Amino acid sequence: MPITTLTSREFNQDTARAKKAAAHGPVIVTDRGTPSHVLLSYERYLALSGGSADIVTLLGMPEAAEIDFEPPRSALAGKAARWA
Repeated sequence: MPITTLTSREFNQDTARAKKAAAHGPVIVTDRGTPSHVLLSYERYLALSGGSADIVTLLGMPEAAEIDFEPPRSALAGKAARWA
């Protein structure tokens, strides 16, 4: 997997080149010679992040129904509302 390095200026001037390079491997974007960002293909990002584990997906998991969850009752006493 080739790693491509582009300056910020090169990245801004030719984003199509950066996107094509990201299809083959990570693209490191530098700012004044220091790496500042990495561009990855979406497929590579999903592989690195373990997939799309957002809260909606996690809560919709069928095995979540097997988890015992009994939250404790609140010990806080409410107060009546006052109208000014």
